[in-house]
Amino acid sequence: MTSPTAIAVRGARQNNLRDIDVEFPRAKLNVITGVSGSGKSSLALDTLYAEGQRRYVTSLSTYAQQFLDRLPRPDVDAIEGLPPAIAIERANPTRTRRSTVGTATEVYDHLRLLYARAGRVVCPECGIRVRSFTPTAVAERLAEGEEGSAWYVTFALPVSEALTHRVLVENLRALGFVRLLAAGSEIHLDDLEEGRDLTGETPLFVVVDRVRVGSVDRARIAEAVERAYEEGEGEVALFARDDIDPGSARRYSRHYRCDRCRREFPRPRPNLFSFNNPYGACPACNGFGNLLEFDPGLVVPDPERSLADGAIDPWTKPRYGRRRERLRLFAREADLPWEKPWTSLPEGAREVLLWGGRWRGASFDGAIPFLEGLTRKKYKAYVRFFLRRYQSYRRCPDCGGSRLRPEAGWVLVGGESLPTVSAWPLPRLAGWLEELDPDAPDEVVDPILRELRRRTRLLLEVGLDYLTLGRLTRTLSGGEAQRIAIANALGSALTAGLYVLDEPSVGLHARDTDRIVALLRSLADRGNTVVVVEHELDVVRAADRVVELGPGSGARGGSVVFAGDPGRLSEADTPTGAWLRGEAGLPERERRSLDGPRLTIRGARAHNLKGIDVPIPLAALTVVTGVSGSGKSTLVHDVLGRGLERRFSGTGGKPHLGEEVGEHEALAGAEWLAGVSVVDQSPIGKSPRSNAVTYVKAFDGIRKLFADTIAARRRGFDPGHFSFNTEKGRCPDCKGGGYQRIEMHFLPDVFVECEACRGRRYRPEVLSVEWRGRTIADVLELTVDEAIAFFEGEPAVAKGLWVLQSVGMGYLVLGQPATTLSGGESQRLKIARELATVPASRKRGRKGTRTVRGTLYLLDEPTTGLHDEDVRALVRVLDELVERGHTVVVIEHHLEVIARADWVVDLGPEGGAGGGEVVAAGRPEEIVACEASRTGRALERAARIRETALV
Repeated sequence: MTSPTAIAVRGARQNNLRDIDVEFPRAKLNVITGVSGSGKSSLALDTLYAEGQRRYVTSLSTYAQQFLDRLPRPDVDAIEGLPPAIAIERANPTRTRRSTVGTATEVYDHLRLLYARAGRVVCPECGIRVRSFTPTAVAERLAEGEEGSAWYVTFALPVSEALTHRVLVENLRALGFVRLLAAGSEIHLDDLEEGRDLTGETPLFVVVDRVRVGSVDRARIAEAVERAYEEGEGEVALFARDDIDPGSARRYSRHYRCDRCRREFPRPRPNLFSFNNPYGACPACNGFGNLLEFDPGLVVPDPERSLADGAIDPWTKPRYGRRRERLRLFAREADLPWEKPWTSLPEGAREVLLWGGRWRGASFDGAIPFLEGLTRKKYKAYVRFFLRRYQSYRRCPDCGGSRLRPEAGWVLVGGESLPTVSAWPLPRLAGWLEELDPDAPDEVVDPILRELRRRTRLLLEVGLDYLTLGRLTRTLSGGEAQRIAIANALGSALTAGLYVLDEPSVGLHARDTDRIVALLRSLADRGNTVVVVEHELDVVRAADRVVELGPGSGARGGSVVFAGDPGRLSEADTPTGAWLRGEAGLPERERRSLDGPRLTIRGARAHNLKGIDVPIPLAALTVVTGVSGSGKSTLVHDVLGRGLERRFSGTGGKPHLGEEVGEHEALAGAEWLAGVSVVDQSPIGKSPRSNAVTYVKAFDGIRKLFADTIAARRRGFDPGHFSFNTEKGRCPDCKGGGYQRIEMHFLPDVFVECEACRGRRYRPEVLSVEWRGRTIADVLELTVDEAIAFFEGEPAVAKGLWVLQSVGMGYLVLGQPATTLSGGESQRLKIARELATVPASRKRGRKGTRTVRGTLYLLDEPTTGLHDEDVRALVRVLDELVERGHTVVVIEHHLEVIARADWVVDLGPEGGAGGGEVVAAGRPEEIVACEASRTGRALERAARIRETALV
């Protein structure tokens, strides 16, 4: 009988699961592990979470429920004891530049509320506080004065040249006012001297009421002030009865207006501090914090090239041959060297070539004015794409990158503006909030401060102490985005729920693994059931229960090979058990020589990098590691990747359009490279029609085989009929996707199986053609491992499939949509494509006889989503790239990969402002020998654990 204290899954057959039964204790930390493709995500996300969401939809409106029957139901007999489910996946779904860490965590939203309720407006010119007073506040201030003191409540009367004395008096009488203060004396209209002209006496103050402190109640004073505000354009002047000199008036305003310079300010309210609201957004950059402008560094990507060699990149395109000829004529008229490098040209000539003007009597319109002129044709897609190649983002000069209108920066809390505190690292922000005691009623600010302090503490606990609130969410890694989601989950204080997490340790240094375990424990201690898909052995050891799936991947997986206490797993005959015992490890290999040329990054200062010099040996495997936020991505992607992309962009490189190159002095040794390839974890496609077999070009050979069959020839089919991307053979309803998109409006869009083709993508007549007894749709349902056997003897197909298998993706179904692939799987697909298409290096460079080495490959945590057993295959692939003469630089935390690298660069020692330095650089054993290296200590600890386990 099923225990009520557990979630019981009965007969799970989703994807490759083999009718398994498994239980997860409630209010405990459960870990699902196993080799890649063994069915972990199928069990955790596609079964547990999917069924939890399906049950949730039944509680929604009738409109939502009409789609329920079309949503895929997990292939499972029963799930008992299933609570409401929340999935925290590894991917970063944010693509907009408007989302920041502050908005994603709602910390910024609470700060906006704090500044609107407790902010003090300070005039930037005078440096004095600007206040707004309600009639009640003015009455309270007056009532605090000396008992019995007498006061006039007045407002200033503006007098124009068109206003006559008679009209002035008549208007005042009509409004019920008969007393004025002028020239230091009180005037009563009934006692006005004959022939006296009030329009010539300024300033004039109209008396609304005369009051005595203590003799009249505050309500009467407030009523008089309110009337003065109405008639005096929001301002009131109070005069003591015995001193009615204009300079002695106490002035109050319901407007935010400086008493000294009379400058008016907007009233602090939440939307003044929102860069996503037109009222608060900087008008120059529309709340983005930067401007897209033409960048001379992109117009001239390689200063070592000459004008003849295409130094000015836009005019190297065939479409602009006439411009290139005009450039040649100008160079001849201005006596500029056509064959010499751009850097050898006089600075003034370079300015004219870029911006236009005259040089040595010759006129030229310039490359950047030419590009600006093309913006008139931005309605054409090819023009937009062309122009974006030469644009980059520059910090907005009006708001300084804060995104807010200038007035928002003049509101202070605790002496600091919101743009200032948003730029602080989270530890500094948390410390400031703890000590903050704003000048505002406690009942107003205490709830806001309490929530702010709690949320910032949670962000520190999840290991994001190196971030700022202004950091763009789209720039975060999948692991960082997931940890923000964990912080939000902890902040919600939900209990008795099911949290399904996909590798929360991704992106974390080995030093911080204990921190993520503590957070998962805190979720479970609140009564939530936590189910984690994880490969990190320290997380596996800390679990209450471990379920390992396997024994292999794809068709060889989907079975429960172990379920129980992690202590017993180390004794089990499973892949994870072998790694826990220390019996498994990456194969040893001979160390490569590092005597060859090196690529050296000099003076890297982007973000938190502190002007560092970093050597990288060529034709070797280099690992860049360090704690989270130490500057790894900044160094590898922003400085090295974008710097080399810009250098090679004129010769086939593909720069990240609009992205700035990280600040640095030089990239020495780049001449030894043929190019750079950034193999990141971005998706390989955005629609279900994109998949692995098309990405590695293996599908072309498969389509040709089907087109060569007798049945296909008889029907007149060519290879295009077997493509789901052309109209010849694809299903007309789903356009070859196999799924149709449903806009849920209130929920993310979902893809449901096409009712016409039942997910098979093709027209019926195309599916009537078979090759070796299978249709083209049947082939797409094969795994890579099965397809290799099926297409035996067909080298045109087998090559692409083999490289997929070589990167540990033999479990992948050929037709699996790219939208369902993880970031790690997308990255390994890109590696496979490089292996399939890139030959061994050693070719001649552009500049004559000099021999260059191969491509520089930059990878960001390629072990993401891989079991330790699968890391073996990945390392073999990386070694093969290096053996072909290429250079591989990897951002990585996996200790086995670090220990096997040819060269290690350890950044740190901490994250954020405490990082950005080279703690150690050298062979792995040199990193271990460095006492200051946290990576060295982690490598040492891992070696001790293995030795102890083996003993």
